[in-house]
Amino acid sequence: MLLSLTERLRQKYRTVPYPAKDPVLPERFRGRPHIDAAACLACAGKTCPACAAVCPTKAIRLTEQGPALDMGLCIFCGACAKACPAAALRFTRDWRLAATRREDLVILPQQGENAPPKVTPLEEPLRQVFSRSFRLRQISAAGCNACEADCNVLTTIVFDLARFGIDFVASPRHADAVLITGPLPRNMRLAAQKCYAAMPEPKFVIAVGACTLSGGLFRDFAPGGKGVSPHFSVDLFIPGCPPHPYTTLDGLLRLIGRL
Repeated sequence: MLLSLTERLRQKYRTVPYPAKDPVLPERFRGRPHIDAAACLACAGKTCPACAAVCPTKAIRLTEQGPALDMGLCIFCGACAKACPAAALRFTRDWRLAATRREDLVILPQQGENAPPKVTPLEEPLRQVFSRSFRLRQISAAGCNACEADCNVLTTIVFDLARFGIDFVASPRHADAVLITGPLPRNMRLAAQKCYAAMPEPKFVIAVGACTLSGGLFRDFAPGGKGVSPHFSVDLFIPGCPPHPYTTLDGLLRLIGRL
C-alpha cells in the first residue's frame, strides 16, 4: 500500500487540463490545412497540379480560386505540402477539425489564416440534458483500428472522457449517439442500421475518420463503400486518419455545448 501511494504521489495529476488550456501536441502533428492564395498564384497560378498529383485519396481538386482540399478525404499524409513548389499549402497546428456540415470540411485558398470549421451545438433543450450525460455506442465498420484505438484513448486517465459526462456504452439501447469508424462496407451496413434503430430518440450519428467520412483509401473498391453519409444523416463529422484524440474530444464538447 505504501509503495502504491508513493508511486501515485510521484506521478502527480496525469489528466490533461483541456479545455481550460490548449493541448500540448506532438512535434509531428498535422492539423487543419491552410492554402496561401497569394503564394499559390505567384508560383504557377491556379492550374498548378503538383499537390493534386501526389494526393493518394484525390482530396485536392483545382478550382477557379486555386486548389481546394477536402479534409473529409484527406489522410493528412503531408505529401501535398512537400510537393508544393511555393510552400503555399501547409498543415497548421490547429486540432479543431470537426464540423457539423460536410461541406465545411473543404479548405479553399485564403489570403489570411482560415478559421476552423464550425460545430453547431445541439438545441438548448437537448444541451441541458446531453451536456451532463452523453452516451456513445461505437461501431467499428471494417476500420483499420487506428480510429478505434484513438477513441479508446479518450477513456484513459490522460483524457478522462467521463469527467465531461461522456462515455461509451455496450448496448445501443443505452446510447444517445452512435460513433462510427471505418468505411462501412456493405457487409456492415445492416448491422449498423440495426444498431441505430435500437437507440431511443433523440439520437445522433458521429462519423470519425477519413474512411467513415468518405471511404478514404477504400472508396474506389466495390465492397469498401463511400462512408456513412449515403446511409445515415450525420450530425458531426470528425476528419483525420486517425483524428487525434484532442480533435475528437473538441468536436464532442462543441456538439453538446461544453465549449
